Amino acid sequence: MSNSMQEIVDGIVTGSLDDAEVLEWLSFVFENGLNNNEVVDLTKSMRDSGEVLEWPEESANLVVDKHSTGGVGDKVSIVLAPALAACGLKVPMISGRGLGHTGGTLDKLESIPGFNIELASKQIQTQVGKIGIAMVGQSENLVPADRRMYALRDISGTIASIPLITSSIVSKKTAEGLSALILDVKYGRAAFMQEREDAAALASSMVDAANGMGISTTAVLTTMDQPLGCAVGNALEIVESVETLCGRGPHDLEELVCVQGGLLLTSTGISENMEEGALMIHNSLNDGSALEKFIAMVDEQGGDGNIFDSDMSMLRGLGLLDSQLKNTEIFSEKSGFVSDIDAMVIALACCELGSGRKKLGDSIDHSVGVIIEAQVGDELEVGDSLLVIYHRENLPIGMSKSLESAFTISDDSIEVLSKVSEIIR
Repeated sequence: MSNSMQEIVDGIVTGSLDDAEVLEWLSFVFENGLNNNEVVDLTKSMRDSGEVLEWPEESANLVVDKHSTGGVGDKVSIVLAPALAACGLKVPMISGRGLGHTGGTLDKLESIPGFNIELASKQIQTQVGKIGIAMVGQSENLVPADRRMYALRDISGTIASIPLITSSIVSKKTAEGLSALILDVKYGRAAFMQEREDAAALASSMVDAANGMGISTTAVLTTMDQPLGCAVGNALEIVESVETLCGRGPHDLEELVCVQGGLLLTSTGISENMEEGALMIHNSLNDGSALEKFIAMVDEQGGDGNIFDSDMSMLRGLGLLDSQLKNTEIFSEKSGFVSDIDAMVIALACCELGSGRKKLGDSIDHSVGVIIEAQVGDELEVGDSLLVIYHRENLPIGMSKSLESAFTISDDSIEVLSKVSEIIR
C-alpha cells in the first residue's frame, strides 16, 4: 500500500483506478486492517472528495448529529433531532434508507404525505439556520467516494470491515460540518453486529476517527434483542415518534433519546453533564417545544404539519396515514410474564408484509407493520393481546403463529433492563 489515502480516494472518484484495482485495495484492507492514523487519513480524504457543509461562525459549535447502526423499531432520530433543536442545537441530519430487516429513517419520514427528503446543500443550510433542523438524504455532492466504494464492497464481500465501515459512516457525518456527534451502536440478535465485543470495537474505531477529525464524539452501546418501542413499520413508527414528542412515548425509546441528547448537549457545552442534558431533552418532550420543531420541519419540507398535534394517538394517526389497512390481533395462549420478544422474528414478518426491502431499489409499503401490545416485564392472562398486525391482503400462512412465537412467556417475573449498556468516549 505505497499510495497515500488521498491518492487512492482520488483514483476511486476520478475513475483512474479501475474496478479491479479498487477491489484489490478493498480486499487488502479487509484482510489486513488499517491503523488509527490510516483510518483518519482515509476518512478525511473521503469527506473531502465532495462538498463539505459550512456554517456561520456564531453557530458552528452548535451543529450536531447522530448515527445509529440500525435496528428494529429504531425511531430515535425522528424524536431526537427535533428535541435537540428545541434545546438550541443545529441538526442537519443526513440519513439513509432501510435494507433487509432494519428500517431506514428516510423511509419513515417519506410515509408523511408530501415530505421531501431531497434538499440541496444550500437548502439544508438555510432551513437549519431558520428552524434548527433538517432531515434529508445524501446528495450527489457529499462524499462521492463512498458511493463507488460501497457498491464494490457489496459485491466483493468486504462489507464487514471495521476500518471500511468507520470511514464510510464518519466521512458522511463529518461532511455535515459537525461540532459534535453521537453514535448509537447496537448489538444483539437483530443488530448488524450481534456480539457486544464486535460492536464495542466498531464504536471505538468510529469514536477515534471522528475525534481525530476534531469532532467531539461519543458512542452509546445499546441492545437490539427486543424491538425498540412498540411500533415496527414506517408510518406506525412516525405515529409513535409523535406520541413520544408529546411526552407519551415508550420508556425504552424515551430513555435512548434522553441519554443521547444529554450527551450531545454536554459535548456542546449547553449542559454541565449528561444528567442535566437528559432532563432538558425530557422537558422538551413534555412542554411541546420538540413537537413544534418537528411540525415546523414537516411544513418546511413539503408535508402538512397540521396532521400532527398534541392529541395524536396511535389509532387517530393510523386513520390519518392510511384508512384502508386491515388489522389482525394476536392473543396470548398462556398466562405468565413476558420475558423476551424476539426482534428478528417481528422484523422478518414486517418485511414479508412489505415494510422493508430485500435489495436497494425495492419499493416498500409505508403503512404496514405491527404494534406490540405486550412488553417485556408485563404480566399476561390467557387471551390478552400480544400484538396487532396492520396489513393489506390476507396474512401469509403461518405468520400469526410465527409472531406469537416471538414472545417468551415465563412463570416468574423478570427485571426489565436498560437498553443502554455502555458509553464509549
